[in-house]
Amino acid sequence: MMKQINWGFIGCGEVTEQKSGPAFNLIAGSHVMAVFSRSEQKARKYAEKHNIRKWYTDAQALVDDPDVNAIYIATPPAAHATFAIMAMQAGKPCYIEKPLAASYDDCVRINRISEKTGVPCYVAYYRRYLPYFQKVKQMITEGVVGKVLTIQVRFAVPPRDLDYTQGEELPWRLQSNISGGGYFYDLAPHQLDLLQDIFGVIVKAHGYTANRRGLYNGVEDTVNAVFRFESGLTASGAWCFAAHESAREDRIEIFGEKGRLAFSVYTYDPIRLHTSEGIKNIEVENPAYVQLPIIKSVIEDMQGLGVCQCTSISATPTNWVMDRILGKI
Repeated sequence: MMKQINWGFIGCGEVTEQKSGPAFNLIAGSHVMAVFSRSEQKARKYAEKHNIRKWYTDAQALVDDPDVNAIYIATPPAAHATFAIMAMQAGKPCYIEKPLAASYDDCVRINRISEKTGVPCYVAYYRRYLPYFQKVKQMITEGVVGKVLTIQVRFAVPPRDLDYTQGEELPWRLQSNISGGGYFYDLAPHQLDLLQDIFGVIVKAHGYTANRRGLYNGVEDTVNAVFRFESGLTASGAWCFAAHESAREDRIEIFGEKGRLAFSVYTYDPIRLHTSEGIKNIEVENPAYVQLPIIKSVIEDMQGLGVCQCTSISATPTNWVMDRILGKI
């Protein structure tokens, strides 16, 4: 087991600034040692800002650095498999931003190398570990709405200003060869992972997609889907990434025989419980750095002090579901 975890960051974008990066230095036995970016200016600037000793413009050089013994991959999804395999073949565990990869097939490749090398691979489905969603899971497990009958996912947002650009200036999340899909492939993974963490693996999925606004150069802006869990529970989802402001919504509703439970995934609105006794709003605060709980779990797993369940194996079904909904498999 590893006592001291010295991280090498592959990628130093927005997610590392706001959600994850600072958390790595807040946990005992964990330290950020090096950072990589293809841009020398970006790598150097990030290292200086965060007091990171080394910076690289060659990812293989970072992976091969003897002072680095774990890799955090925070690039767009299309590069996840390449960097994860590079790290695991070097004997270094990796922690990857969600989704695990840009396709189900790439997830399978990652899992095959992890099994072959015996090197663990973790995935940043950090919402599983946040108090807000653990409260939702606890309420479902305790049967506050009784037997669950069905689930609805509803998500709608307006286009961002950047979404009106074209060609290479289009945000990477809207370039399917980089992201795996459109905004669906970026935002739906957290929703689908949470549902599978609570209700089990989804074994059937089907979807319809469209580009109704024509903004996204052929990438879908609306998705409608139905899916079924291994338990027989069925669910549906509707996503629109080009809606009017008035339609903005972030909601998952659990319909049970004794009531209804509603919660958000991105806005952390109060959890709302509807029963015959009335309506109850439940507010749950999350930590300042939302990835801190899962990063702590990952580090403790590598140190032999605990077990992190959020592995590449547990993350793969989410890519399978998305690829089924988008008709990729």
